[in-house]
Amino acid sequence: MAIAFNPSHGPTLGVEWELQLVDRHSRELRQDAKEVLAAVPELSEGQRPKAMHELMQSQVEIVTDVCHTAGEAVQDLKKSIDRIREVVEPRGTALACTGTHAISDWRDAVYAPVQRYAELVEEMQWLAWRIQTFGVHVHVGITDRDKVIPIVNALAAYLPHFLALTSSSPYWGGQDTGLASSRAIVFGALPTAGPPHLLADWAEFEEYMNTLLRAGTIRSIKEVWWDIRPHPDFGTIEIRMFDGIPTPREVGMVVALSQSLVQQFDQQLDRGYKLPHPAAWVVRDNKWRATRYGLDASVVTDDHGSTAPMRDVLYELQRELHPVADRLGCAEELAVMTDVLEQGSSCERQRAILAGGGTLQDVVDATTIELAEDRFVTSNPNQGSGHS
Repeated sequence: MAIAFNPSHGPTLGVEWELQLVDRHSRELRQDAKEVLAAVPELSEGQRPKAMHELMQSQVEIVTDVCHTAGEAVQDLKKSIDRIREVVEPRGTALACTGTHAISDWRDAVYAPVQRYAELVEEMQWLAWRIQTFGVHVHVGITDRDKVIPIVNALAAYLPHFLALTSSSPYWGGQDTGLASSRAIVFGALPTAGPPHLLADWAEFEEYMNTLLRAGTIRSIKEVWWDIRPHPDFGTIEIRMFDGIPTPREVGMVVALSQSLVQQFDQQLDRGYKLPHPAAWVVRDNKWRATRYGLDASVVTDDHGSTAPMRDVLYELQRELHPVADRLGCAEELAVMTDVLEQGSSCERQRAILAGGGTLQDVVDATTIELAEDRFVTSNPNQGSGHS
């Protein structure tokens, strides 16, 4: 079976942002997405809804229209958030986004009333029961089907970069896991998740997907949840490696980074260059290093085992991509990388609150403030306020 690819008109963008519903009093997740979505029919209904269910009732996913710049995508997301906030605030609910919630227990989660999620839970059992996780997915348009697999392969080298910048899930069920991203482990346990298979071309991608379908491993290619995957219907490459992202400005950063990398690789193909094709072991090893250490990772930089500090690698990547980002109109958003490198990823900001004498409840409050005010919180937001 051939898999048709619907080409995009240039490096267009689409963003999916999975938001937490947080009870302001208990700081626990609230399992009431059904009621929230019912209250915003202008967003949640129609052929192309902009707010929808995810696996758990503790989250609402918002999606953009097709956008052309990172700034446009962020403004689109903010409009949806503003509307949802009008509904949730009178209910005593706040919005936040980190890869996992610091204190809520996955065993308290309620599944969304969606048939395909019920089927997923029935098939995956314990692997699916735990997926009270939150992420951001970025789609970048591709104009030519034959460019897709080479660009996916090249982007695989950047899994640790994507994860380190956005690592935001050090806590799982009230415990520090010792990881920068526990979400990468929880979601990565699904049998068709993880790094993309490094394939030769579109024909090999079609054959591999058809093999999985014949074997009954998947019922649709949409059940292949790679960290980076082709999305034939949308005509995009979808980058799914990002942990939950707390602030709109950081979302803009990863959109700019994604679009700039894809555009750079696209232009290199047009000029006849062969794109980098990292060794599979390097991809796996570097993903683990970012999962464990985040921005403090030392990453493998070639097939011979050379390494470099992740922060140095990211500073260099930002400098390299600046001309591309400038042409795309997203240099300002890409520059937020510097702020994250200097002030810390969400994982580091959360741990700083505990190191300063705060509690996990203070961490939750900080994440709601970060989303509402679009700023980084690196110390206890309740210090001296009388709040617990």
